[in-house]
Amino acid sequence: MPTVQGIPLAFEEVLDRYGALVFRLAFQALGNRQDAEDAAQEVFVALVRADPAFADETHLRAWLLRSTRHRCRNLSGSAWRRHTVPLDPELDLPAPRAERAGEVLAAVGRLPEKYRTAVYLHYIEGYTAEEIAAALGCPRGTVLSRLMRARKLLKELLKEEFDHD
Repeated sequence: MPTVQGIPLAFEEVLDRYGALVFRLAFQALGNRQDAEDAAQEVFVALVRADPAFADETHLRAWLLRSTRHRCRNLSGSAWRRHTVPLDPELDLPAPRAERAGEVLAAVGRLPEKYRTAVYLHYIEGYTAEEIAAALGCPRGTVLSRLMRARKLLKELLKEEFDHD
């Protein structure tokens, strides 16, 4: 079992605390429930197999976020995924709270992965730039740059979307 500051954590405790976060990040990256569930499961299996020791909860969370991101990237690039399409794409989309909210989420989904991850962690999960930088293993300035570029791209994407209405 993984340990935090030398104290063993029960798998159920880690799953209860971080399962939803890992799933949401995987769903955001992969765009459908089935692949997100597979990715999340594989992340937690890897955690049990690796049996790592973490300095603190932040280190554990960063490990889980990085592992999820890497697993999603591997799944996205797999030959199986490139050659399959969902039977009904509407089944995999979360129900939007409002019509415009759905358009914004769709625009976020069209961002490049590095921008999409930063936007998701900051605006949806509420992480600060420092926390995202620690989780992704990059400088704070890189995170801020990605957020700025993502906002610029979103503005362009949404302008095109709203101009078509």
